[in-house]
Parts: sequence; C-alpha cells; structure tokens
Amino acid sequence: MRVLNRKGDFIGAKADPHLTPEKFDELSAKLEHLKKVSRLRLMKEVAKEAENGDFSENAAYQIAKGKLRGVNEAILEIEAHLKKAVIITTKKHDNVSLGAHVTVASGGHEKTFLILGSSEVNLEKNIISHNSPLGLALLGKKIGETVIVTNHGKSRHYTITNIT
Repeated sequence: MRVLNRKGDFIGAKADPHLTPEKFDELSAKLEHLKKVSRLRLMKEVAKEAENGDFSENAAYQIAKGKLRGVNEAILEIEAHLKKAVIITTKKHDNVSLGAHVTVASGGHEKTFLILGSSEVNLEKNIISHNSPLGLALLGKKIGETVIVTNHGKSRHYTITNIT
C-alpha cells in the first residue's frame, strides 16, 4: 500500500531568490523580530518550564522546546533566503521582464499583471510569478506579440498590449 506524502514535490524545493526591495525589507524586519523578540521570549519560557523537573513527563516543557525549534528553523530559512536574494529593480521595460506590469488581451478582455518572484505571488492583486505558465510564456516578449498558454488541456491566447 502506498502512503500519501502531502509535502510531495515541495520537499527540498528551493525558494525563489527574486525579491522586490519591499519584500526584502519585510523579511529582514521579520527576521529581526524572530531573533530579538520571539526567540528570547521562548528561551525564557523553556528555562521556566525546565525548572519544573522531569523533562520526559513535562508536557509544557516539550511544547515550549518545539516552539523554540520552530522559531530557530524559521530564522535559518529566512537568513538563507535573504543571503541568496536577487533584488528586482524597476526600470523602463521594452520587453517583459521581472518587475514589469504587463497588460494582455484575451477573449475580448484586458488584464494587467505584475510579474515578480514566486514568494510575492498574490492572484487577488494580479501579481504572478515569473515561474507560472503565463509568466514563463510572457518573459522576453514585446508589445504586440501573442503567447499561447495551455492549462488543463485548454489553450488560451494572450496578446501583449502594454508593458510598463
């Protein structure tokens, strides 16, 4: 019998290093908070719970240690992400690239997308990843070009009408 692994394809997946300066600053602030506030508070909690004796029978101590481990893992993850970060610069775009706002026409409707790194995707705000099927198809294209994106067996044509 095969066991379902819910983490699946994401095990060992690398974080997309492309970040806007705002996202870089946000992650830096989060890292500082984790180091200076969360970790210190949890270290004090672990020390307090350790005073209650037998570690194997002390559920509160085990929970506090687990939380501290989680914060330490988050710190290491953010530090690694920031260390490898590639900052997306905004400039005049002649063709579609990271940081560009791209207006496309499809099926009689126009829609504008901002193309950023995977860690900043927000479909409600029309922010898509450069690794998404549409993002990949649009990269490097110019105004007037048409791309075809196939998803779930359906093809859709997008014509680039504007790049800013």
